[in-house]
Amino acid sequence: MTAAVESAKIAWWREPTKQQWYAWWSAWLGWTLDQFDFTAFLLIIAPIAQEFHVPLTEAAFILTVTLWMRLFGATAAGWLSDRVGRKVPLMISIVGFSLCNFIAGFSPTFAFLFFFRALFGFFFGAEWPVGAALAMESWPTRSRGFMSGILQGSLGIGFALSSLVYGLFYQYIGWRGMLWVGILPALSVLWIRRNVREPEVWVENRHQQRVQRREVRMPLFRLFKRELLPNTLTACWWMASSFILYYSLIAMFATHLQKDLHLSPALVATPVLLFNLMVFFATSFWGWTADRIGRRWSMIIPSTIALFVAPLYLLTHDFTLIAAAFVIQGMFGGAVYSQQPTYLSERFPTEVRATAAGFCFHQGAIFGGFVPIVLTYFGDLYQIGLAIPMLVGTLVGGSGIIISLLISPETRGKEIVADLVVA
Repeated sequence: MTAAVESAKIAWWREPTKQQWYAWWSAWLGWTLDQFDFTAFLLIIAPIAQEFHVPLTEAAFILTVTLWMRLFGATAAGWLSDRVGRKVPLMISIVGFSLCNFIAGFSPTFAFLFFFRALFGFFFGAEWPVGAALAMESWPTRSRGFMSGILQGSLGIGFALSSLVYGLFYQYIGWRGMLWVGILPALSVLWIRRNVREPEVWVENRHQQRVQRREVRMPLFRLFKRELLPNTLTACWWMASSFILYYSLIAMFATHLQKDLHLSPALVATPVLLFNLMVFFATSFWGWTADRIGRRWSMIIPSTIALFVAPLYLLTHDFTLIAAAFVIQGMFGGAVYSQQPTYLSERFPTEVRATAAGFCFHQGAIFGGFVPIVLTYFGDLYQIGLAIPMLVGTLVGGSGIIISLLISPETRGKEIVADLVVA
């Protein structure tokens, strides 16, 4: 009797071993707390611009540089992870982004803040590919799509926590306090160091590389070899479109409510909090769907619906409609990311997996990094506010996701193995 038939006889949550759960939880902790530190900044762009007497576009450029720096951190961490293992780079990244956020809270000048948020971007980018590879390599095939959805959807949990802190405590702690709270994620490293082991797939793959003397020393270059190039290019297109969509939805949404509609912190925090709670549940749902209808269609369907939801909250000043429609958008536009960890992990072989995930995912951040400055530029240039630029960005990003996935391979049910493929 095959292992697949045997595993089908038990509940999916009982199939993983304790170590597989530990690996997934470590990735979850890193990603969720990573997002808490990152999204806190989205809520304080306007007050930072006011305190340092800089244009809103200049303050938003900090977000842009943070996103651009992600590519360098992700590529470096991916290379290190493919060479020495997933665990150590994960711990380094968590400590790094926590310290940078904390130090940024003491900024005496705008330049000081700019530098440490840029450095934050390096460590922020380093966390995702390492955590994704660790979790997906360790997890059983049967429910990998579902757990990928929960993992990626936890960006909503991180954002919800930061918006909750903003709504409840901003008037007492200010924007500096929002950054100081960012030191707390560093504590998770103690648990990771004690409990997490390297995935067996990676260990065996590295053993084969050494025994066969086929070590991959420059994994980034292997992504552009003929056998992987089409896969790499379509993955990059998909991820660039995903970043454009996501940051068109959320990067300047809080600023739109603050500057265009003049809403209080509590009212600003409400739709952001509810949106991100919806993101968590929706990505879990689409993750469950991915294990049944495939990785691609679990992202194509919500991307399509997102295009029709966006005008409902961007073309009105009615707060009730804005809040309701933005929460609905969390079910679709906010949830198209459920398969990023598993789909990228399944598309690339073990010896280049973390590097591929890091590069493809975070080169998209370069395009995403243009979103806040483009939105604010056109909003200021034509004196139209941020709603119309956000709508255009949503349409561009969502359409790109749909097209790129339609021409990409389906990987549902694929076994992640230690065998050398491109070494």
